[in-house]
Amino acid sequence: MRTIDDRIVHELNTTVPTASFAGKIDASQTCKQLYESLKEAHARRETAIKHCIAQTSAVVNKLREEREKDFGDSALRKQLRKEQTKLKLMQSELNVEEVVNDRSWKVFSERCRIHFKPPKLQ
Repeated sequence: MRTIDDRIVHELNTTVPTASFAGKIDASQTCKQLYESLKEAHARRETAIKHCIAQTSAVVNKLREEREKDFGDSALRKQLRKEQTKLKLMQSELNVEEVVNDRSWKVFSERCRIHFKPPKLQ
């Protein structure tokens, strides 16, 4: 899902011209397309992660309710811990996503700032 972020430097190097090739390629259009692609990819990933967090939170809440009814069930406690760990990992993935997004926008801004001014980086 992070292919565009992983390859942003390569993408910019191959699509945004240097000063000597500026007349051969429409850099503003290229940067605009890349901006839209980045924005869409970031939104899709954030939505997917938040959806997974919501689903796992629901499972954790259900398991907590079941544990309250039967506190002695060790298999239930083990499953609850497993789901809580999964939930924490997913929540930390949002932080990782923020770092990846910031890096991509920084690289994008460095290469495209003279060719394209985005409405607002998010």
